[in-house]
Amino acid sequence: MEEILRKKARELLESGAVKVVIGWGWNRNRTRTTPVFITSPEDADKLVWNPLCVNNLSVYLTRKFKDIQALGKPAIVAKGCDIKNIVVLITEGQVKREDVFIIGMTCDGVVYRQELWKGELRPEIMPTKCHNCDVRNPFVADFVVGEKSAFTPPEAPTGMVFDKIKEIDNKDASGKWAFWINEFSRCIKCYACRQVCSLCYCERCITEKNMPQWIETSAHPRGNLSWNLTRAMHLVGRCTFCGECERACPVNIPLNLINQKMIQVVKDAFDFRSGYDEKTHPPMIVFNPEDKENFIK
Repeated sequence: MEEILRKKARELLESGAVKVVIGWGWNRNRTRTTPVFITSPEDADKLVWNPLCVNNLSVYLTRKFKDIQALGKPAIVAKGCDIKNIVVLITEGQVKREDVFIIGMTCDGVVYRQELWKGELRPEIMPTKCHNCDVRNPFVADFVVGEKSAFTPPEAPTGMVFDKIKEIDNKDASGKWAFWINEFSRCIKCYACRQVCSLCYCERCITEKNMPQWIETSAHPRGNLSWNLTRAMHLVGRCTFCGECERACPVNIPLNLINQKMIQVVKDAFDFRSGYDEKTHPPMIVFNPEDKENFIK
């Protein structure tokens, strides 16, 4: 797969079909992969593909990275879960489908740390999203690398994230409040969750607006609660559960619990899952007379 990927990247750059290939490459010590931006055919051999290719590279297609956009038409190497974010960006008018060449990678799952991988990919070392993945075969792509995966996700979601959501749902209101206040108390307002998310693409984030001051900037319970809940609400009906926000959080706040819970709520209320259809808009930005109204009280 790696050789096919490199060959295709080289062809695209040599022909001038794209000006940059966004993919993964080894870090200096070959212990982790890191995003790389290949602009010359000679550098295509720097591209790698393995279970450590975790980063959701779709973030580099947004306005936060104008210097990359200035290079010209990009090709992006993407797993199925990354493609879902690209689909949302297309749906929201942030990316035109014809303006990006998608190299889809058939994926058997990822691993966050090399010491867990050790050359063998096992279910117990993969994140919850991989256990339930239904897009291991790229579903929107201009070129697909890899044999079709025969993996079938379980009918009912499984894994630590879903188990924890059930546990929290069983708490009373005061128990839920105590749980989240305790988790948010660790927030240091670094905004790593925002920066790593390809769906947080506002030119000016609400956290930077101070006339009026919507969210207090200091890291204390009131400001932390406002920030985390505001961000969660901004992702309702849009989040694809790529897991990058929680992976990037330096204080290990379980952001996947919030995002996945919202995904479940949207699925129940609107029978909608984000990132699967580039022609269907998220339910929170369109009006449908057939929408359920049982939330109105």
